[in-house]
Amino acid sequence: MAKQEKKSNSTTAPLLRIIPLGGLGEIGKNMLVLEAGDNLLIVDAGLMFPTSEMHGIDIVIPDAAYVIDRLEKVRGVVLTHGHEDHIGALSYFVEQGLRAPIYATALTQGLLEVKLREQKLLAEAELRTITADDVVELSPFTIEFFHTTHSFPDSVGVCIMTPAGRVVHTSDYRFDPTPVDGRPTEEDKLRKWGDAGVLLLLADSTNAEHMGSTASEATLEATLETVMEEATGRVLLATFASNLGRVQQVINVARRHNRRVGMVGRSMVNNVRIAIKLGYLDIKEDELLTAGEMESLPGHEVVIIATGSQGEPTSAMVRMSMGDHRQLVLREGDTVVLSATPIPGNEELFNRTVDNLFRQGANVLYHELGNVHVSGHGGQEDYLRMFDLTRPQYFIPVHGEYRHLVLHARLAQRWGIPQDHVFILEDGETVEFGHFSGKEEIEARGGEKIEAGHVYVDGLGVGDIGNVVLRDRRQLSQEGFIVCIVAVDEYDGEIIYGPEIISRGFVYMREQEDLIRRAQEAVSKVIKRKMPASILENKIKDALGNFASREIGRRPMVLPLVIEM
Repeated sequence: MAKQEKKSNSTTAPLLRIIPLGGLGEIGKNMLVLEAGDNLLIVDAGLMFPTSEMHGIDIVIPDAAYVIDRLEKVRGVVLTHGHEDHIGALSYFVEQGLRAPIYATALTQGLLEVKLREQKLLAEAELRTITADDVVELSPFTIEFFHTTHSFPDSVGVCIMTPAGRVVHTSDYRFDPTPVDGRPTEEDKLRKWGDAGVLLLLADSTNAEHMGSTASEATLEATLETVMEEATGRVLLATFASNLGRVQQVINVARRHNRRVGMVGRSMVNNVRIAIKLGYLDIKEDELLTAGEMESLPGHEVVIIATGSQGEPTSAMVRMSMGDHRQLVLREGDTVVLSATPIPGNEELFNRTVDNLFRQGANVLYHELGNVHVSGHGGQEDYLRMFDLTRPQYFIPVHGEYRHLVLHARLAQRWGIPQDHVFILEDGETVEFGHFSGKEEIEARGGEKIEAGHVYVDGLGVGDIGNVVLRDRRQLSQEGFIVCIVAVDEYDGEIIYGPEIISRGFVYMREQEDLIRRAQEAVSKVIKRKMPASILENKIKDALGNFASREIGRRPMVLPLVIEM
């Protein structure tokens, strides 16, 4: 198994270079670049939601400096589907000057248009609609598509003919014989490309730990039937706003139980409105319940679909769980279904939401209590089936944390791909294809590593928050801070005021007056001698830091403020 081998000494130029900028070694911010000569092709440009250590960060996007520095070489952007982890970063790159044509299916394009319009960038983007049957020529790349079964209607994978050979990128998929939209993953195309010869397969690894195949969507519909049959009050279901397949399922079951459906949450309302307009949902907009009807109609006639399946702090379901929603109030007899499993690292927020929903008196059904969610990603049997269909010479697992990539790589070897033809990469690590030893056959080698990582979006700031700021935020959240104010004579350096100490998040000052007094004494001992303000600040910082550590075993952030008067 090749773990980013060092680049060969061969001076032969590669015909193709694979450059992952996101989604390898992590869940989210999927972005892949194919480079052939002076030509770049981008597949997806997604975001990632922050982990608990990223204090105050709103979202995380890929570090796309490699692309931004070569915008004139970008021939196009291909979006496989409209989930945030595949399209959420693109508007930021358009803002930075990306003007290459963007190819997406109609629904994905519709959701992207909303984002671009909100950021006043729609006029700057060249959007082109494709279907799974289209062929796009972006010399030297020829791009074909295949429909995939996923939790987003009209998802596609891509087959790209490059100067080195055929590359198949599955994006997110599963093999489901009974999908909601009635359109299974197009195996005939995959088999045809496999017969013609696939140089490289890049395949989703999200469920590499899951034995067998992912269950069919039909199994979830049976659960929804039972829930609506047994519920005496309203049924509220939380799911991702872009999981429009799940939305259609709920609509279908609700109709059979004479319930009407309403949507809550800005992103859910917007996505459903676009999907109805484009014909992806079998419901009319005037059939949807208003907020007033959701509250006033008898509970047994109401189903509410909301955002907040992951416990996102500002989402509709979380606000309802805290009794803080402006329009809807949970009440006894409501049944809440959280139709998702927690994203790794998000368990705390999810569990807190479940607890709060129970506190509101709701009957809560979640993944630990029943079959309330079907993954949009295949399991190990689906992965083996993809190998059977495409029969690739080389394999790179993508979309997953590092353990997922390793497990998928091992599965590829068990299927029969040679160890040195399987590459486990992380963001920024590259693989090159070409005639490196003078042979007629295409060979692969580890390429040069490029800069790739996280770019943090905090409010209106993009990339202005780095690891130092996050470290400071982490220290503030854990230990609090102390401010020490001292005024000195600007001419002779004599202390004319202070030290005055102010603390937040360190101790409660009114109950720790003796500790604060001793802290002042510790500072006074080091500022008796005349010294420049800069040296005085360092002395204060060291004195207070050592005092806090010695007295109560904490290391708060110390902010000395020396004023020259």
